[in-house]
Amino acid sequence: MTTRLVADTVALTGRSLRHVTRSPDTLITTAVMPIAIMLLFVHVLGGAIDTGPQPGSGSYVDYLLPGILLMTVATGVSYTAHRLFGDLRGGVLDRFRSLPVARSAVLWAHVLTSLVANLVSVAVVVAVAFATGFRTGAGLPAVLAVAGVLTLFVLALTWVAVVAGLSATSVEGATAFSYPLVLLPFVSSAFVPTASMPGPVRWFAEHQPVTPVVDTIRDLLAGRPASGDLWVALAWCVGVLVVACATATAAYRRRGA
Repeated sequence: MTTRLVADTVALTGRSLRHVTRSPDTLITTAVMPIAIMLLFVHVLGGAIDTGPQPGSGSYVDYLLPGILLMTVATGVSYTAHRLFGDLRGGVLDRFRSLPVARSAVLWAHVLTSLVANLVSVAVVVAVAFATGFRTGAGLPAVLAVAGVLTLFVLALTWVAVVAGLSATSVEGATAFSYPLVLLPFVSSAFVPTASMPGPVRWFAEHQPVTPVVDTIRDLLAGRPASGDLWVALAWCVGVLVVACATATAAYRRRGA
């Protein structure tokens, strides 16, 4: 059973990835908005933004990049919901149900496609950040830790996208869930320290999931220990992943898959 699941997942992931490579504009679109925001804040607004004393920090792009990476992921996962809804509306999933295909392989194929596509978009954003002046003092273990946190973050948001794709009644509804996710970094430590925010906004910023993830990635890239932020970030990502995965699986079963 496990062998069949793996084989079916690989085959269906290849199908989804071919769709992505045939429309590279999705990858470009995913990266364009975060890159534009990064350039706007670094070159237009950066001089007027005070991030306060940040031990071991460099230029503003060093401070900004972690939040931009999360925005890239939040933008990219909307295409997962779009593709899944397209399969549902086009009757592709009904055809799969008539074939000897492992049922969960269909969802995992969309999830793995999202993971690959989003990591490519993240790599493009990082390359632009380096050209803009981003520098990191992180060693290989810290870089791998950043990659691990980002991977977990992508998986968590992708399963949220799967729920949206399975529950939507229109293309617009399938992708609308991503709008709050894109805006969430603006009310976090992504652009300025939370200490500079008024009371209620500061409380929200310090207790929502984006801030610990951003702070963890920022500390790791700066070569600083991530301390307690790492465990809070992992708890948020794992919690969202587990709840979204269970919800998506239940929604998939309700559709008779």
